Amino acid sequence: MNKTNLTYMPEDNPGWAKTLVFALQQLLAILAATIAVPAIVGHGMSASAALFGAGVGTLVYLLFTRFKSPVFLGSSFAFIGSMEAAFAGAVSASAGYLGIIIGALLAGLVYVILALIVRFAGTKWITKLMPAIVIGPTVAIIGLSLAGNAIGDLTSGSFYTNPWDEAPSANTWLALFCGIVALFTTIGFSVYGKKMLKMIPFIFGILAGYSIAALFTGIGYWAQNDAFKIIDFTQFQSMSWLPKFTFVESFNGFTAFKDAGEFFAYFATLVVAYVPVAFVVFAEHIADHRNLSSILGRDLLQEPGLHATLLGDGIGSMAGAFFGGCPNTTYGESVGTVAISGNASTRTIAVTSIMAMALAFIAPFSTFFASIPKCVMGGVCVALYGFIAVSGLKMVQTTDLDDNRNLFVISVILIAGIGGLKLTVGRITITSVAAALILGILVNILVHIGGRKKTPKAEETSPEQSE
Repeated sequence: MNKTNLTYMPEDNPGWAKTLVFALQQLLAILAATIAVPAIVGHGMSASAALFGAGVGTLVYLLFTRFKSPVFLGSSFAFIGSMEAAFAGAVSASAGYLGIIIGALLAGLVYVILALIVRFAGTKWITKLMPAIVIGPTVAIIGLSLAGNAIGDLTSGSFYTNPWDEAPSANTWLALFCGIVALFTTIGFSVYGKKMLKMIPFIFGILAGYSIAALFTGIGYWAQNDAFKIIDFTQFQSMSWLPKFTFVESFNGFTAFKDAGEFFAYFATLVVAYVPVAFVVFAEHIADHRNLSSILGRDLLQEPGLHATLLGDGIGSMAGAFFGGCPNTTYGESVGTVAISGNASTRTIAVTSIMAMALAFIAPFSTFFASIPKCVMGGVCVALYGFIAVSGLKMVQTTDLDDNRNLFVISVILIAGIGGLKLTVGRITITSVAAALILGILVNILVHIGGRKKTPKAEETSPEQSE
């Protein structure tokens, strides 16, 4: 696992000027998803606080992994249902904020326990349970499962859109054009750019798409025609200058409960809502780090070790949720950016974290990033998610696909993941990626119960058999 096309490895220092530009590119890649989670959950959760928490969580992760794993931790979509359950079962808003902190602590504790098991039991059992033939298609599913989001965003303006099954509106066509400009610009700089320009294609893609969108929006305001309005500039009229940190909002959480019995009943709700999801995200954690390992050409499950990445992810989630309320997880967008840019320097990830924390207090900048229209990010993400999918498929390129047993494993994972197989038990949702992985593991065990297929030795093969 030594082959890599990266320009900068985790321990390399690109220089401060380049690092700042690379960090901006990482921030642009992870921003939309990170601030989307608090917006979906609602209850007054702050997007700026979530961005700050993601920065804190990522710094904690880098410390535990000894700056050897270059990935940003953002708000986890897997815990959206858990967070909604925390607010739904709370007796007051402050109790709800307290609940999402406690829930993140519970989820982080699961990671700590798993890290201790891995530390003393090793990772061989994980390699046997989830070999490349299982992890490869699962990594591909991480990218492919997001394909619908990318295409949906690609045709979304800020004011008015029609779905594609109806007659597309003018706004839809203009949004699509902005997204295509962003995509083609990204591709152009990545393929034909020289030196530094080749390594920051996302920045140019987003700037190009945003410029065209701003031009259309200006025409829309001048002509008083909403169909041309792609960017929602009204966000600048209601900017929040200070992040609404979760721990501040939870100050009166304990006093909201009538007695200890009421609190422990709520605590039991949090356990059921958060702990099972943590085990699901554990599987995705392994898939992300296997993917990143293939990009780096070195096995992160061995060095710094799966126990270190789990501790960093778990404790990083605890720290991040204390400020932003959202448990964190390693972001495929961040991994994809590493692959496309060729920059895996952990210094870049650290600067991205600090940049995210600083921007949480600078309302105009954070609002500007939030105003990047979906269509522009959708155009960039077509390439980004595609790279994630292809990196997963590369893991199985040496697999014997003439063996039906291998075909069954890969086929089941791809179809279950692309088909969107999700399992919901109460408020717990097993994502399509996790469900496909679990099904793939079971199929792999089933088809190899009798042992792996043996290839006849050359000296044991008769001339007749060779013919």
